[in-house]
Amino acid sequence: MKRCEQKIENTWDLTALCKNEAEWEERFKALMERITGFAAYQGKLAEGDNLYNFLVKLRDDEIEYECIANWAFLNYSADASDAENQRRAGMAESLGANLSQNLSWFEPELLELDKKMLEDKLKEERFKEFRIYLEKILRFSPYTLSKKEERLLALSIESGQTAQNAFQDLNNVDLSFEDVAGEKLTHASYSTFIRSEDEKIRKEAFTKYYREYEKNQHVISRLYAGSIQRDIFISRARGYKSSLDASLFPDNVPEEVYKNLIKSVHKGFPILHRYYAVMAKVLKKEKLNHYDVYVPLVSGVKSTHTYDEAVELIKNAVAPLGKEYQETIVKGLTSERWVDRYENEGKRSGAFSAGCFTGNPYILMSYKDEVLNSVFTLIHEGGHSMHSYYSTRNNPFMHYDYSIFEAEVASTFNEQLLARYLINTSEDDLLKAYLISNQLSDIVATLFRQTMFAEYELLCHEAAERGEALTFDFFRKSYRALLEEYFGPNMVFEEASDLEGLRIPHFYNAFYVYKYSTGISAAIALANRVTKGGDKEREDYLSFLKSGGSSYPIESLKKAGVDMSSPEPVDDAIRYFESLLDEFEHLINK
Repeated sequence: MKRCEQKIENTWDLTALCKNEAEWEERFKALMERITGFAAYQGKLAEGDNLYNFLVKLRDDEIEYECIANWAFLNYSADASDAENQRRAGMAESLGANLSQNLSWFEPELLELDKKMLEDKLKEERFKEFRIYLEKILRFSPYTLSKKEERLLALSIESGQTAQNAFQDLNNVDLSFEDVAGEKLTHASYSTFIRSEDEKIRKEAFTKYYREYEKNQHVISRLYAGSIQRDIFISRARGYKSSLDASLFPDNVPEEVYKNLIKSVHKGFPILHRYYAVMAKVLKKEKLNHYDVYVPLVSGVKSTHTYDEAVELIKNAVAPLGKEYQETIVKGLTSERWVDRYENEGKRSGAFSAGCFTGNPYILMSYKDEVLNSVFTLIHEGGHSMHSYYSTRNNPFMHYDYSIFEAEVASTFNEQLLARYLINTSEDDLLKAYLISNQLSDIVATLFRQTMFAEYELLCHEAAERGEALTFDFFRKSYRALLEEYFGPNMVFEEASDLEGLRIPHFYNAFYVYKYSTGISAAIALANRVTKGGDKEREDYLSFLKSGGSSYPIESLKKAGVDMSSPEPVDDAIRYFESLLDEFEHLINK
């Protein structure tokens, strides 16, 4: 349908951010003029009340910028074909760039101020709402260089993105795949072909897909090597111990968290290998081929839910979090119109939650009644939105925002609640087997596979830091060794299997993917704790949602009742995976 054909109750209500287009234009113009006022404080932060006055202005202008930018972004996401939406989205980007330019001097100047003077100011009551924000900036002092050196690093940012940008252009634009079974092979269609019940189609898709990467393996290897060398250059220039240390420092995550994750997953290999053995049994094969591992273990299940029925399921699933959480999320998904529910021409694909300090934590969906995954997507994004809801109501603006590390926990936790509710209330063994198989597949993809990616990133960076050459041969051999370890003895690999390591876009954002693994581990541990516990366990979890950015991720999760600095949550997640596998085998044997 066209955007104008959507029923108003099925679209989000953005008036909490901005009432209409005319008001937006007026507020945009006013803020664009106002942000030039930051220059009056440059070089004068140490004088009188200037630091406090600057922070008040920074807070107020950034709150206003969030409203303006989010309103434009959400309208553009709902209908990118509208010329006015395009224009305002571009204007918002320009406003953000101007704001950054007008503030570029602030952090270097702050870090040059007298430390004793800053400590005294932070003790003042009026600085309370800014204290955590400033302390997080000051923490980077040992790794902040002189103004000239910082300027040089800033000038290198654009050229430093060349490897990532070139890979994206090659991967998204230049690669041209042969047709499969008379249909176009693309990145999107590959995910469909590789799940086909027809083995010939799976093999053909796999072969033709990786043929293109083999043609470009030297170029891609050189690009990834360049990205790694950039990571090492930045970490050494700033004085970090390693590129891993530099990546983990902003979230204050110890290296042991990253390395314990890998160790725990290695201990779980026998269970993971058993999963692949069960998959081979279901597919009636002695051993799996690499192109078999994405085939759904249970097919032929139909489960239809209207949007309102989905909300009712979500209401029941989140019951362990208490009446207030239940009522808030239901109102958000319905009467308060947080959600833009259905597809229309020009609407962005996929789903997201976009919360900011003002207004509601909005959700974009392309809900489909006949797709059970739509219900899971809705509760997933609802988890993000409820995290934002609690965070904005319990923190000042300057530290309400939380890290990706924490965000992945809140959304995956909600998915866990829904899966457990559906499994526990289902009287249909086929549906129950289907739900459990989906859970198994999700844990394999999010815990085991992302940990393999994280291990590969570490292996490559450490090799480069030792001075080893990062050739295409090194990348392929290293990745194949990991494939053989993770998939185990029930797998037959293709010659092209290790080319998978050349196609992962996340590798150009170093040491990011481990957050998916820790996120699902924490979510499973907390779901176990909350569903089996009482008032204390529920309140501990809600206190985590309310903490926003007031603590670093490891600390805030401890408040919820899970210690990610220990291997226990990952070990528990693997044990939970094993229990699901036991139940699945019992069902298919029946």
